[in-house]
Amino acid sequence: MKNNRIKKLTALAETKFLNLYDAEYENKKGKTKHWIIASRKNFETLKGQYFEGKEEKMDAVIIAALHVESKKIVCIRQFRVPLNDYVYELPAGLIDGNESMEVSVERELKEETGLKLVSINYEKTKKGVYATAGMSDESAAIVFCTCEGNISKEYLEEDEDIETILLSQQEAKDLLKSDVKIDMRAFIMLHAFAELGEKLF
Repeated sequence: MKNNRIKKLTALAETKFLNLYDAEYENKKGKTKHWIIASRKNFETLKGQYFEGKEEKMDAVIIAALHVESKKIVCIRQFRVPLNDYVYELPAGLIDGNESMEVSVERELKEETGLKLVSINYEKTKKGVYATAGMSDESAAIVFCTCEGNISKEYLEEDEDIETILLSQQEAKDLLKSDVKIDMRAFIMLHAFAELGEKLF
């Protein structure tokens, strides 16, 4: 593989949703070093990607949704165990098996918010974005879409503690000025929505 600096991969811990690996690699001066990687992928998948040139599998979808009836952006406030607190986010979720991006978006939007997907703006949607490349290979698609319907908690999984909030441009501005915990992707998207409104979608 072109520019492949990783020479060996060792599994350190494997769980249902997250795995930990030691990657032995060469730095730019040819010295052997080690890097700890957190990954959603199992050992065989990641090994195939690193050493056999197999295509990278996208892990998740992040949903930037405009609620059609209210002209507001969909935001969630979710309890996150690593923070031991609630954080403002965009709806998001892992892609199940060989599920398409579209099916994942529709499923996760319904599950987390109760809202129904109307359409996806493929020109603005971006596949293969990374949030913490220094720690993880997790890749996602940021999907720009519209949705409709009423907010519901009926479809939440047992471990999901989520409140859905629809924000106007002014409400997005106010939230950004407040002292709350917020996911970096939601922070960037809310800034864009505060400036552009529904033109963002």
